[in-house]
Amino acid sequence: MAEIRTDEEQVEAIKQWWKKNGSSLLIGIAAALAIVFGWQAWQNQQMQHRTEAASEFANLINAYGDASQEDSAETVAFVAETLREDYSDSAYAIYGSLILAKQQLMDQGDAEAAIATLEWANSKADPSGPLSLVIRSRLARAQFDAQQYDAALSTIESAQEAGSFDAIFSELRGDILLAQGNTDEARKAYVSAREQSSAQRSGVLELKLADLGVGGGA
Repeated sequence: MAEIRTDEEQVEAIKQWWKKNGSSLLIGIAAALAIVFGWQAWQNQQMQHRTEAASEFANLINAYGDASQEDSAETVAFVAETLREDYSDSAYAIYGSLILAKQQLMDQGDAEAAIATLEWANSKADPSGPLSLVIRSRLARAQFDAQQYDAALSTIESAQEAGSFDAIFSELRGDILLAQGNTDEARKAYVSAREQSSAQRSGVLELKLADLGVGGGA
């Protein structure tokens, strides 16, 4: 009888516990399931988002590479804008802007448009990452072409840990300073570019130095 009474007491205790805690337990289980399935849904959504961005970028690459099409430039501009508007959190939007800026500057000669495009890309890139250095070098070049010399110098000077881009930035700094009429500082910048270059000496850079009276041994 003691065992039966004990069993009955255990059942009753379970009933009482369930009455007190059952609702909160169910809520906790439901919340846990919601988190798990919500996380999976979010991951699937992110995967689809990245896939769509990659597809748009592929369309941009194809359009830029097919110069035979009359509407190639318009397609590149349209797709780049789509990437900026709908996939601004994706690296593809930055890459698309780089291609658009190249088209605007090199193919269309529109430095102002290229500057605006590259400024957007620069605002989205990690300032301490290598992609930011690529963007800054192109932005400074576009600003130089637009005769925005002070802005170009500021773009260069604000670069973080330029590393392998030191020589590129120094040579561009020399170009800007020379355009401003600051020959002495331009000469120093070109010499720095020569010293910072880890590759074979640039023929163009050596010509710039020679024009300023700097020989190969300087």
